[in-house]
Amino acid sequence: MKIILMGYMGSGKSSVGKKLASALQLPFKDMDSEIEKAEGSSVSEIFAKKGEIYFRRVENQILKNLLQQADSFVLATGGGTPCYGDAMEVILKTSKVISIYLKAPIPTLVRRLYDEKDGRPLLAHLNSEEVLEDFIRKHLFERAFYYNQAHMTVEAGEENTDKIVENIIAGLF
Repeated sequence: MKIILMGYMGSGKSSVGKKLASALQLPFKDMDSEIEKAEGSSVSEIFAKKGEIYFRRVENQILKNLLQQADSFVLATGGGTPCYGDAMEVILKTSKVISIYLKAPIPTLVRRLYDEKDGRPLLAHLNSEEVLEDFIRKHLFERAFYYNQAHMTVEAGEENTDKIVENIIAGLF
């Protein structure tokens, strides 16, 4: 079984993914780390030197490669992973794959992302919490079509990570 975690930046995909993988005794994979390994550059460097379109192509190919592996794992995707190219279609059509949308409220995302925005290429240029909130609101509107196709939606707002993992496991079995 492959468990694919999706949701907006700051929704907890990596932290939940690590704990979920541990609880299910599965390997944990992080899409950004997989891209950095394949490209030999950080995500920020890829965005700066080659642009977002190049990044999205690489991301899509790495997702497809991961889904073709025989091994089971938990994968934390990037926030945009399911929204580009045919990624969501591939996720939904691949057997033994369960996609989970970690849905966090906008105020929670703003709080989590504002202090770390400089390390996130899509957010670094945003200079206030109000501008960040508008940006997130617009992105969530655009991405909701993809996120809402996930096999399961789990609230990832103010719940602690252990409770979110517990809710996911309850939904899986």
